[in-house]
Amino acid sequence: MKLEKRRVGNTNLELTVLGLGTASLAGSMEEVKTSDAVALIPHALDAGINYVDTAPFYGFGRSEHLVGDAIRDRRDEIILSTKVGRLLAPQFGPYERPNGWKNPYPFVDVFDYSHDGIMRSFEDSLQRLGLNRIDILLVHDIDPGTHGKQASAAHMQTLKKSGYRALSELKSSGAISAIGLGVNEWPVVMEAFEIGDWDVCLLAGRYTLLEQASLSPFLETCVERNTSIVIGGPFNSGVLVGGTSFDYAQAPREVFEAVAKIQTVCDRFDVELPAAALQFPLAHPAVVSTIPGPRTVAEMDQILAWWQVDIPPDFWLAMQEAGCIDKNAPCPGKSA
Repeated sequence: MKLEKRRVGNTNLELTVLGLGTASLAGSMEEVKTSDAVALIPHALDAGINYVDTAPFYGFGRSEHLVGDAIRDRRDEIILSTKVGRLLAPQFGPYERPNGWKNPYPFVDVFDYSHDGIMRSFEDSLQRLGLNRIDILLVHDIDPGTHGKQASAAHMQTLKKSGYRALSELKSSGAISAIGLGVNEWPVVMEAFEIGDWDVCLLAGRYTLLEQASLSPFLETCVERNTSIVIGGPFNSGVLVGGTSFDYAQAPREVFEAVAKIQTVCDRFDVELPAAALQFPLAHPAVVSTIPGPRTVAEMDQILAWWQVDIPPDFWLAMQEAGCIDKNAPCPGKSA
């Protein structure tokens, strides 16, 4: 498949508009067999995908090990992002599989957004991946939803005082090509803009077919500052593909009601809802890629099929008229 590529900010990196997220492979929602994970990643690359995202947090090292093993012989074909802000410490004694991971490695995460913490996180990731190069480093989960308001503010101060300097040093030295944030809450990125410039932000679940509150001022600011956006969680943890999860938990009633409203419009135009969910975010000029998280080759093939669905322009107009999509949101087939 020939996938369009889009440039990341002011860098020379070009991501395919469809990428691969690997939190699911590390057991974020349910356990994934190692054999399935090992088969899926090269299958995605063979399909034309050139962007893979991982993180130390995903399975407490499991994802980075799987990704490194899968791409090592094809490294030059791929743009790879991982994350900083968490160090992994060995866990001794009883292990309760923290943070909901289904089959994690025996570690726990320790938050550290300082200069030295980010440098160590980068070096640790190279070791886990078994690679000598990472393209994009993203500051991970520096938001109130993860830490609480007070702790999040303290971590942001640490990033401002020394962590950002580490990222700048790594980029200026050529060790990495781009810096950014990987978060679930867009307001924290607005705060981070006060610290310095960012090439890219991986925003999970906050600009989807289900919600577009980030349109203004966040995405407007990203366009102004030439900060690219990667959309993580385009299916909102599964509720947009027939599941019951939203933001990694059971979806509330109002979410099911919103999905049902979207489904009504989809049925009228004979459009598969997941296809619309996958294609919608890419219409925004700030968005360069969307990265679903399949768990098997079969799920990857289904995503590729949804990607190729031809959705009529009238469908998007009907979605806006029904109040399913913000009237100011750019839609596929229409100018932004």
